[in-house]
Amino acid sequence: MNRRDFLSLSAAVTLATPFALRPGAAQAAPMVEYTPGLIEQRLAKGEVLLVDYHAVWCTTCAAQSRVITALQAENPAYEQKITFIRVDWDTYWNAPVTRDRGVPRRSTLLVLKGDQELGRIVAGTSKAKIKALLDTALAAAVSA
Repeated sequence: MNRRDFLSLSAAVTLATPFALRPGAAQAAPMVEYTPGLIEQRLAKGEVLLVDYHAVWCTTCAAQSRVITALQAENPAYEQKITFIRVDWDTYWNAPVTRDRGVPRRSTLLVLKGDQELGRIVAGTSKAKIKALLDTALAAAVSA
């Protein structure tokens, strides 16, 4: 096998391996996949939600997922008290779940409780800002 064939084969295997199975890849934060009406159902139950408008091809979304996963590992209360819902941007980019909340793009994170939006990050990957958003959600969940 010559060098060019080896490099081509190596690249093909790397690209064919799902990101989550690659060594060292951070596991995505546990999320409930959105279906129509899910957010309203969960809010009606009194849950505090972090809604993640996510696309699998979005590098900013992947960075946000890594930060959320790391923060959940640092503070298990996030996972215990907050419901994480992932809205597939490619499916719902022009649906009411996106339009009605004024979501401008993928990589948008919202914290919702009842009929209120408690916080929002658009395309931000700062650990400090995402932690502050999760802390807002946690405070709302604990006060419920």
